[in-house]
Amino acid sequence: MNTIKTRLLASLIPLFTVICLVGYWFAKDILAYKNQPLAITEATQITVTPGTSLLKLTQELEQQGIVAESWKTRFLVKLEPQFGQIKTGLYQMTPGDKLVDFLNRVRLGQEMAFSVTLIEGKTIKEWLPVLQNLEHMPFEDDVFNRVLAANGDTSGLPEGKFFPETYHYRVDDDLFSMLQRSYQMMQTHLAQAWAQRDPDLKLNSPYELLIIASIIEKETAQESERNWVSAVFNNRLKKGMRLQTDPTIIYGMGDRYKGNITKNDILEKTAFNTYRIDGLPPTPIAAPSKASLYAAANPAKVNYLYFVSKNDGSHIFSSTYKEHNRAVNEYQRNRK
Repeated sequence: MNTIKTRLLASLIPLFTVICLVGYWFAKDILAYKNQPLAITEATQITVTPGTSLLKLTQELEQQGIVAESWKTRFLVKLEPQFGQIKTGLYQMTPGDKLVDFLNRVRLGQEMAFSVTLIEGKTIKEWLPVLQNLEHMPFEDDVFNRVLAANGDTSGLPEGKFFPETYHYRVDDDLFSMLQRSYQMMQTHLAQAWAQRDPDLKLNSPYELLIIASIIEKETAQESERNWVSAVFNNRLKKGMRLQTDPTIIYGMGDRYKGNITKNDILEKTAFNTYRIDGLPPTPIAAPSKASLYAAANPAKVNYLYFVSKNDGSHIFSSTYKEHNRAVNEYQRNRK
């Protein structure tokens, strides 16, 4: 009896060995399957919709000629179950990727990201064409005012209240949510700047700070000048002088501005023309940067009341009208 068992066992050993070898080589082939290069010559996007299985996804790739032998996916997820947990979204494949690179992206939810930059010193009207042409993000009418309303602001005056920054988004994001982030960011920076303001600041509210910051943003791009420009405006407000700043004329002119300010434009009384009105304009005139917010809150300790452009992006600052007039003669009136 023992002899029969021994003979039977001896006959099964080669069969078992063959099965093990076949299984080993099959598993090795399945694991090698995931390392096949993707057959693409340019960046390619694919959307993974809800309910899509990994097998269905690789079958779609095979139909497009990007991978081969998608049937092996059934066995791959048995050997490496983590690949079965895929996430929906828009994904990108790039030349040089292997199938495993794409599968890892999908299981980790590493969707394609897009970005848009809301540039400082621009108005909402200037931002609109950019927002209306975003990739994979539909434009929403009156979205700025809807964000304001959602935050308890029923003024209908969104200018200056959204922070200029580069924002990243995915295909399932919406414009309202992105601008909500922008609004909250401006509120945070504005509150911090107001909390750290100079005690001698001649402003009565964070909103007034926002208005002055927007004018500073339009007046100079020189980092070293922001606090000096701020000082000029603060000194003028303390003395009851008009701000007399050209960007407010331009904003008040709207679409009529064609690149040049005339004497009639200076004399025209609009709600924003600080040559004709006392104090501040009613709203900001652009989106101020963080630097301009803090400059508005902390003017330089100087007695300047005037500044004039040197036509190179910088300015000459003066404490008296006589000094200012000389600077104007040198850099503006006598220009050839």
